Amino acid sequence: MRIPFALLLSAFCLMFASMKAAASTLLPEAEARQLAAYLKSHGATPEQYITGKFARYDVVLLGEDHRVKHNLLLAHRLIPLLYKAGVYNFGMEFGASEDQAALDALVTGERYDEAVARRLMFNYNVGWAFKEYMDIYRVAWQLNRSLPAGARKFRILNLSYKFDWDGFNGVPTADNMERVFPKGDTERFRVELIRREVLAKQDKILILTGTGHAYTRYALPVNDYLSEGFYRLEDRSMGNLLYRLAPGKVFNILLHRPFYSQTGGPGDLVQPAGGALEQVMARRSNAPVGFDLVGTPLGELRDDSYFAIGYPDFRLRDLADGYVFVKPFRAAEGCTIDEAFLTDANWPEAQRQHPAFPDLDSRPQSLEAYRRSIREFADVRSFYRRVR
Repeated sequence: MRIPFALLLSAFCLMFASMKAAASTLLPEAEARQLAAYLKSHGATPEQYITGKFARYDVVLLGEDHRVKHNLLLAHRLIPLLYKAGVYNFGMEFGASEDQAALDALVTGERYDEAVARRLMFNYNVGWAFKEYMDIYRVAWQLNRSLPAGARKFRILNLSYKFDWDGFNGVPTADNMERVFPKGDTERFRVELIRREVLAKQDKILILTGTGHAYTRYALPVNDYLSEGFYRLEDRSMGNLLYRLAPGKVFNILLHRPFYSQTGGPGDLVQPAGGALEQVMARRSNAPVGFDLVGTPLGELRDDSYFAIGYPDFRLRDLADGYVFVKPFRAAEGCTIDEAFLTDANWPEAQRQHPAFPDLDSRPQSLEAYRRSIREFADVRSFYRRVR
Protein backbone atom coordinates (compact mmCIF):
# COMPACT_ATOMS: atom_id res chain seq x y z
CA MET A 1 0.00 0.00 0.00
CA ARG A 2 1.41 3.39 -0.95
CA ILE A 3 1.66 5.77 2.00
CA PRO A 4 0.62 9.36 1.19
CA PHE A 5 3.47 11.87 1.30
CA ALA A 6 1.54 14.14 3.67
CA LEU A 7 1.21 11.29 6.17
CA LEU A 8 4.93 10.51 5.98
CA LEU A 9 5.79 14.19 6.42
CA SER A 10 3.41 14.48 9.36
CA ALA A 11 4.94 11.48 11.11
CA PHE A 12 8.48 12.74 10.44
CA CYS A 13 7.74 16.17 11.85
CA LEU A 14 6.41 14.85 15.13
CA MET A 15 9.44 12.61 15.47
CA PHE A 16 11.70 15.57 14.70
CA ALA A 17 9.94 17.64 17.34
CA SER A 18 10.49 14.96 19.95
CA MET A 19 14.00 13.65 19.50
CA LYS A 20 14.67 12.78 23.13
CA ALA A 21 13.16 9.63 24.54
CA ALA A 22 11.73 9.28 28.01
CA ALA A 23 14.39 8.17 30.46
CA SER A 24 14.27 6.46 33.80
CA THR A 25 14.42 8.99 36.61
CA LEU A 26 14.35 6.78 39.69
CA LEU A 27 14.77 8.61 42.97
CA PRO A 28 17.43 8.17 45.64
CA GLU A 29 16.06 5.69 48.15
CA ALA A 30 15.93 8.28 50.92
CA GLU A 31 13.72 10.54 48.79
CA ALA A 32 11.45 7.66 47.78
CA ARG A 33 10.96 6.77 51.46
CA GLN A 34 10.18 10.41 52.28
CA LEU A 35 7.50 10.55 49.59
CA ALA A 36 6.04 7.28 50.83
CA ALA A 37 5.89 8.76 54.32
CA TYR A 38 4.23 11.88 52.89
CA LEU A 39 1.49 9.72 51.39
CA LYS A 40 0.93 8.02 54.71
CA SER A 41 -0.09 11.33 56.25
CA HIS A 42 -1.52 13.15 53.20
CA GLY A 43 -3.00 10.41 51.04
CA ALA A 44 -6.38 8.69 51.36
CA THR A 45 -8.01 5.57 50.04
CA PRO A 46 -9.09 6.06 46.42
CA GLU A 47 -12.73 5.97 47.52
CA GLN A 48 -12.24 8.59 50.25
CA TYR A 49 -10.10 10.75 48.01
CA ILE A 50 -12.56 10.86 45.10
CA THR A 51 -15.74 11.34 47.09
CA GLY A 52 -14.05 13.91 49.30
CA LYS A 53 -13.44 16.20 46.34
CA PHE A 54 -17.16 16.90 46.06
CA ALA A 55 -17.01 19.01 49.22
CA ARG A 56 -15.51 21.68 46.97
CA TYR A 57 -16.09 20.66 43.34
CA ASP A 58 -19.21 20.00 41.26
CA VAL A 59 -17.53 17.99 38.50
CA VAL A 60 -14.82 15.40 39.13
CA LEU A 61 -13.29 13.77 36.06
CA LEU A 62 -11.63 10.36 36.31
CA GLY A 63 -9.27 9.94 33.35
CA GLU A 64 -8.85 6.24 32.61
CA ASP A 65 -6.84 3.97 30.37
CA HIS A 66 -9.75 2.01 28.93
CA ARG A 67 -10.56 -1.64 29.78
CA VAL A 68 -8.50 -1.83 32.99
CA LYS A 69 -10.49 -4.05 35.32
CA HIS A 70 -9.50 -2.64 38.70
CA ASN A 71 -10.47 0.89 37.65
CA LEU A 72 -13.98 -0.28 36.81
CA LEU A 73 -14.26 -2.18 40.09
CA LEU A 74 -13.30 1.06 41.83
CA ALA A 75 -16.13 2.79 39.95
CA HIS A 76 -18.53 0.12 41.23
CA ARG A 77 -17.46 0.72 44.82
CA LEU A 78 -17.82 4.47 44.40
CA ILE A 79 -21.48 4.50 43.38
CA PRO A 80 -23.07 3.92 46.82
CA LEU A 81 -20.45 6.19 48.41
CA LEU A 82 -21.26 8.97 45.98
CA TYR A 83 -24.92 8.71 46.89
CA LYS A 84 -24.08 9.05 50.60
CA ALA A 85 -22.01 12.14 49.73
CA GLY A 86 -24.96 13.77 47.96
CA VAL A 87 -23.72 13.07 44.43
CA TYR A 88 -26.48 11.52 42.33
CA ASN A 89 -24.94 11.41 38.85
CA PHE A 90 -22.30 9.20 37.28
CA GLY A 91 -21.28 10.18 33.75
CA MET A 92 -20.07 7.63 31.22
CA GLU A 93 -18.28 8.37 27.97
CA PHE A 94 -19.54 5.01 26.68
CA GLY A 95 -23.23 5.61 26.14
CA ALA A 96 -25.55 7.36 23.69
CA SER A 97 -27.81 10.16 24.89
CA GLU A 98 -30.52 8.87 22.54
CA ASP A 99 -30.81 5.90 24.91
CA GLN A 100 -30.98 7.93 28.13
CA ALA A 101 -34.66 7.24 28.79
CA ALA A 102 -34.10 3.50 28.33
CA LEU A 103 -31.08 3.63 30.63
CA ASP A 104 -33.02 5.53 33.29
CA ALA A 105 -35.72 2.87 33.08
CA LEU A 106 -33.16 0.08 33.39
CA VAL A 107 -31.47 1.38 36.55
CA THR A 108 -34.74 2.31 38.26
CA GLY A 109 -36.82 -0.70 37.20
CA GLU A 110 -38.20 -3.57 39.26
CA ARG A 111 -36.03 -6.09 37.43
CA TYR A 112 -32.54 -5.79 35.98
CA ASP A 113 -32.35 -6.88 32.34
CA GLU A 114 -28.87 -7.87 31.09
CA ALA A 115 -30.08 -8.01 27.50
CA VAL A 116 -31.14 -4.36 27.69
CA ALA A 117 -27.77 -3.43 29.21
CA ARG A 118 -25.94 -5.12 26.35
CA ARG A 119 -28.06 -3.40 23.74
CA LEU A 120 -27.52 0.02 25.28
CA MET A 121 -23.74 -0.43 25.21
CA PHE A 122 -23.83 -1.95 21.72
CA ASN A 123 -25.82 1.04 20.46
CA TYR A 124 -22.90 3.31 21.29
CA ASN A 125 -19.94 1.06 20.57
CA VAL A 126 -20.46 -2.25 18.79
CA GLY A 127 -17.18 -3.62 20.16
CA TRP A 128 -17.35 -2.53 23.80
CA ALA A 129 -18.07 -6.05 25.06
CA PHE A 130 -16.64 -5.48 28.53
CA LYS A 131 -18.73 -6.71 31.40
CA GLU A 132 -17.40 -4.32 34.05
CA TYR A 133 -18.60 -1.26 32.11
CA MET A 134 -22.10 -2.67 31.77
CA ASP A 135 -22.02 -3.70 35.44
CA ILE A 136 -21.99 0.00 36.32
CA TYR A 137 -25.65 -0.09 35.31
CA ARG A 138 -26.24 -3.09 37.57
CA VAL A 139 -24.57 -1.46 40.58
CA ALA A 140 -26.70 1.67 40.11
CA TRP A 141 -29.82 -0.54 39.87
CA GLN A 142 -28.88 -2.36 43.08
CA LEU A 143 -28.39 0.95 44.88
CA ASN A 144 -31.71 2.28 43.64
CA ARG A 145 -33.52 -0.88 44.70
CA SER A 146 -32.11 -0.44 48.23
CA LEU A 147 -33.39 3.13 48.65
CA PRO A 148 -36.53 3.91 50.65
CA ALA A 149 -39.70 4.84 48.80
CA GLY A 150 -39.64 8.40 47.52
CA ALA A 151 -35.87 8.77 47.77
CA ARG A 152 -34.04 10.35 44.86
CA LYS A 153 -32.67 7.79 42.41
CA PHE A 154 -29.05 7.54 41.33
CA ARG A 155 -28.53 8.23 37.63
CA ILE A 156 -26.05 6.99 35.05
CA LEU A 157 -25.72 9.75 32.47
CA ASN A 158 -24.71 8.86 28.91
CA LEU A 159 -22.37 11.57 27.65
CA SER A 160 -22.17 10.75 23.95
CA TYR A 161 -24.46 10.27 20.99
CA LYS A 162 -24.79 7.62 18.29
CA PHE A 163 -22.12 7.85 15.63
CA ASP A 164 -22.82 6.48 12.16
CA TRP A 165 -19.91 4.61 10.58
CA ASP A 166 -22.11 2.82 8.06
CA GLY A 167 -20.92 3.77 4.59
CA PHE A 168 -17.79 5.63 5.73
CA ASN A 169 -15.20 5.24 2.96
CA GLY A 170 -12.08 5.93 5.02
CA VAL A 171 -11.51 9.44 3.67
CA PRO A 172 -11.81 12.00 6.51
CA THR A 173 -13.21 14.91 4.54
CA ALA A 174 -15.42 17.42 6.31
CA ASP A 175 -18.48 16.10 4.50
CA ASN A 176 -17.72 12.46 5.35
CA MET A 177 -16.98 13.16 9.01
CA GLU A 178 -20.18 15.19 9.33
CA ARG A 179 -22.08 12.06 8.32
CA VAL A 180 -20.25 10.01 10.96
CA PHE A 181 -20.74 12.66 13.66
CA PRO A 182 -24.13 14.19 12.77
CA LYS A 183 -24.44 16.09 16.06
CA GLY A 184 -21.07 17.76 15.72
CA ASP A 185 -17.99 18.03 17.91
CA THR A 186 -18.25 15.32 20.56
CA GLU A 187 -16.42 17.37 23.20
CA ARG A 188 -18.76 20.34 22.93
CA PHE A 189 -21.75 18.02 22.77
CA ARG A 190 -20.72 16.40 26.06
CA VAL A 191 -20.10 19.72 27.77
CA GLU A 192 -23.50 21.09 26.76
CA LEU A 193 -25.18 17.90 27.99
CA ILE A 194 -23.41 18.18 31.36
CA ARG A 195 -24.31 21.85 31.61
CA ARG A 196 -27.96 21.14 30.90
CA GLU A 197 -28.42 17.93 32.88
CA VAL A 198 -26.17 18.64 35.87
CA LEU A 199 -24.77 22.14 36.35
CA ALA A 200 -27.98 23.99 35.46
CA LYS A 201 -29.75 21.91 38.10
CA GLN A 202 -27.15 22.73 40.77
CA ASP A 203 -26.14 19.07 40.82
CA LYS A 204 -22.79 17.28 40.94
CA ILE A 205 -21.33 14.50 38.82
CA LEU A 206 -18.47 12.02 38.73
CA ILE A 207 -17.36 11.35 35.14
CA LEU A 208 -15.45 8.29 33.95
CA THR A 209 -13.81 8.98 30.61
CA GLY A 210 -10.69 8.37 28.61
CA THR A 211 -7.64 10.33 29.71
CA GLY A 212 -7.71 12.47 26.57
CA HIS A 213 -11.16 13.86 27.42
CA ALA A 214 -10.35 14.66 31.05
CA TYR A 215 -7.63 17.32 30.81
CA THR A 216 -8.57 20.61 32.45
CA ARG A 217 -5.55 22.92 32.72
CA TYR A 218 -3.33 20.80 30.48
CA ALA A 219 -3.04 21.35 26.71
CA LEU A 220 -2.07 18.26 24.71
CA PRO A 221 0.69 18.42 22.07
CA VAL A 222 -0.68 17.61 18.63
CA ASN A 223 1.38 17.01 15.52
CA ASP A 224 1.32 20.08 13.26
CA TYR A 225 4.13 20.43 10.74
CA LEU A 226 3.11 24.03 9.93
CA SER A 227 3.64 25.18 13.53
CA GLU A 228 6.87 26.21 15.16
CA GLY A 229 8.46 23.15 16.67
CA PHE A 230 6.17 20.98 14.50
CA TYR A 231 3.44 20.74 17.13
CA ARG A 232 0.67 22.82 18.64
CA LEU A 233 -0.88 22.64 22.09
CA GLU A 234 -4.57 21.71 21.98
CA ASP A 235 -6.94 22.62 24.81
CA ARG A 236 -10.40 21.73 23.52
CA SER A 237 -11.09 18.47 25.34
CA MET A 238 -14.29 18.01 27.35
CA GLY A 239 -12.35 18.72 30.54
CA ASN A 240 -10.76 21.87 29.13
CA LEU A 241 -14.16 23.21 28.10
CA LEU A 242 -15.79 22.31 31.42
CA TYR A 243 -12.93 23.98 33.28
CA ARG A 244 -13.62 27.22 31.42
CA LEU A 245 -17.38 26.87 31.75
CA ALA A 246 -17.34 26.37 35.52
CA PRO A 247 -14.08 27.83 36.85
CA GLY A 248 -13.17 26.61 40.30
CA LYS A 249 -15.77 23.80 40.14
CA VAL A 250 -14.00 21.17 38.02
CA PHE A 251 -11.29 18.77 39.25
CA ASN A 252 -9.54 16.07 37.27
CA ILE A 253 -7.95 12.92 38.61
CA LEU A 254 -5.68 10.67 36.60
CA LEU A 255 -6.09 6.95 37.19
CA HIS A 256 -2.65 5.28 37.16
CA ARG A 257 -1.71 4.44 33.60
CA PRO A 258 1.32 4.15 31.33
CA PHE A 259 2.40 7.18 29.34
CA TYR A 260 3.59 7.20 25.73
CA SER A 261 7.21 7.97 24.95
CA GLN A 262 8.16 11.03 22.95
CA THR A 263 9.51 9.02 20.03
CA GLY A 264 7.80 5.64 19.91
CA GLY A 265 4.12 6.38 19.45
CA PRO A 266 1.13 4.74 21.19
CA GLY A 267 2.79 1.31 21.34
CA ASP A 268 5.86 2.56 23.21
CA LEU A 269 4.84 2.77 26.86
CA VAL A 270 6.85 4.39 29.62
CA GLN A 271 6.43 4.77 33.36
CA PRO A 272 4.93 8.03 34.66
CA ALA A 273 7.70 10.21 36.07
CA GLY A 274 10.28 7.84 34.66
CA GLY A 275 9.39 5.11 37.15
CA ALA A 276 9.65 7.31 40.25
CA LEU A 277 5.92 7.05 40.97
CA GLU A 278 5.81 3.26 41.10
CA GLN A 279 9.08 3.34 43.04
CA VAL A 280 7.35 5.35 45.76
CA MET A 281 4.29 3.09 45.70
CA ALA A 282 6.47 0.02 46.15
CA ARG A 283 7.86 1.56 49.36
CA ARG A 284 4.32 1.44 50.76
CA SER A 285 3.59 -2.12 49.57
CA ASN A 286 1.58 -0.83 46.60
CA ALA A 287 -1.38 0.04 48.82
CA PRO A 288 -4.13 1.85 46.85
CA VAL A 289 -4.04 5.60 47.41
CA GLY A 290 -5.39 8.89 46.11
CA PHE A 291 -3.49 12.15 46.45
CA ASP A 292 -3.25 15.69 45.14
CA LEU A 293 -0.64 16.63 42.56
CA VAL A 294 -0.96 20.42 42.71
CA GLY A 295 0.99 21.87 45.61
CA THR A 296 2.49 18.55 46.73
CA PRO A 297 5.90 16.88 46.46
CA LEU A 298 4.40 14.07 44.36
CA GLY A 299 3.23 16.64 41.83
CA GLU A 300 6.77 17.99 41.55
CA LEU A 301 8.05 14.73 40.07
CA ARG A 302 9.48 15.41 36.63
CA ASP A 303 8.15 13.58 33.60
CA ASP A 304 9.77 13.22 30.18
CA SER A 305 7.02 11.37 28.32
CA TYR A 306 5.01 12.48 25.29
CA PHE A 307 2.99 14.69 27.63
CA ALA A 308 6.11 16.84 28.17
CA ILE A 309 6.37 17.97 24.53
CA GLY A 310 6.10 21.75 24.52
CA TYR A 311 6.78 22.07 28.27
CA PRO A 312 10.42 22.85 29.16
CA ASP A 313 10.12 21.71 32.79
CA PHE A 314 7.18 19.32 32.86
CA ARG A 315 5.93 17.97 36.19
CA LEU A 316 3.05 15.63 37.03
CA ARG A 317 1.14 18.59 38.51
CA ASP A 318 0.99 20.07 35.01
CA LEU A 319 -1.01 17.10 33.72
CA ALA A 320 -3.70 16.63 36.36
CA ASP A 321 -4.99 17.93 39.67
CA GLY A 322 -4.96 14.59 41.46
CA TYR A 323 -3.87 10.98 41.06
CA VAL A 324 -5.24 7.59 42.04
CA PHE A 325 -3.07 4.49 42.25
CA VAL A 326 -4.79 1.13 42.67
CA LYS A 327 -2.29 -1.43 41.35
CA PRO A 328 1.16 -1.43 39.73
CA PHE A 329 1.27 -2.16 36.02
CA ARG A 330 2.51 -5.70 36.51
CA ALA A 331 -0.67 -6.56 38.47
CA ALA A 332 -3.20 -4.98 36.09
CA GLU A 333 -5.81 -7.08 34.30
CA GLY A 334 -8.15 -6.40 31.43
CA CYS A 335 -11.91 -6.33 31.72
CA THR A 336 -14.03 -9.45 31.39
CA ILE A 337 -15.44 -10.02 27.91
CA ASP A 338 -19.17 -10.65 27.78
CA GLU A 339 -19.39 -13.57 25.37
CA ALA A 340 -23.08 -12.84 24.71
CA PHE A 341 -22.39 -9.29 23.51
CA LEU A 342 -21.67 -10.15 19.87
CA THR A 343 -23.87 -12.72 18.17
CA ASP A 344 -24.69 -14.02 14.73
CA ALA A 345 -27.85 -11.91 14.90
CA ASN A 346 -26.14 -8.57 15.56
CA TRP A 347 -22.95 -9.24 13.61
CA PRO A 348 -24.13 -7.49 10.38
CA GLU A 349 -24.86 -4.32 12.34
CA ALA A 350 -21.57 -4.62 14.23
CA GLN A 351 -19.63 -4.84 10.98
CA ARG A 352 -21.44 -1.85 9.48
CA GLN A 353 -20.94 0.32 12.56
CA HIS A 354 -17.37 -0.69 13.40
CA PRO A 355 -15.27 2.51 13.55
CA ALA A 356 -13.25 2.39 10.33
CA PHE A 357 -11.12 5.50 10.82
CA PRO A 358 -8.32 5.93 9.90
CA ASP A 359 -7.92 2.58 8.15
CA LEU A 360 -10.73 0.78 6.36
CA ASP A 361 -8.65 -2.39 6.60
CA SER A 362 -9.31 -2.37 10.35
CA ARG A 363 -12.97 -3.25 9.76
CA PRO A 364 -13.28 -6.94 10.74
CA GLN A 365 -14.35 -9.36 8.04
CA SER A 366 -15.87 -12.00 10.30
CA LEU A 367 -17.48 -12.30 13.71
CA GLU A 368 -14.63 -14.46 14.96
CA ALA A 369 -12.05 -11.94 13.72
CA TYR A 370 -13.87 -9.20 15.63
CA ARG A 371 -14.01 -11.30 18.78
CA ARG A 372 -10.30 -12.01 18.44
CA SER A 373 -9.45 -8.31 18.13
CA ILE A 374 -11.52 -7.54 21.24
CA ARG A 375 -9.74 -10.27 23.21
CA GLU A 376 -6.39 -8.85 22.13
CA PHE A 377 -7.41 -5.35 23.17
CA ALA A 378 -8.57 -6.67 26.55
CA ASP A 379 -5.23 -8.35 27.23
CA VAL A 380 -3.97 -5.50 29.38
CA ARG A 381 -1.41 -7.69 31.12
CA SER A 382 0.43 -8.37 27.86
CA PHE A 383 0.07 -4.76 26.73
CA TYR A 384 1.48 -3.40 29.99
CA ARG A 385 4.51 -5.68 29.76
CA ARG A 386 5.79 -3.12 27.26
CA VAL A 387 6.02 -0.44 29.95
CA ARG A 388 9.62 0.53 30.53
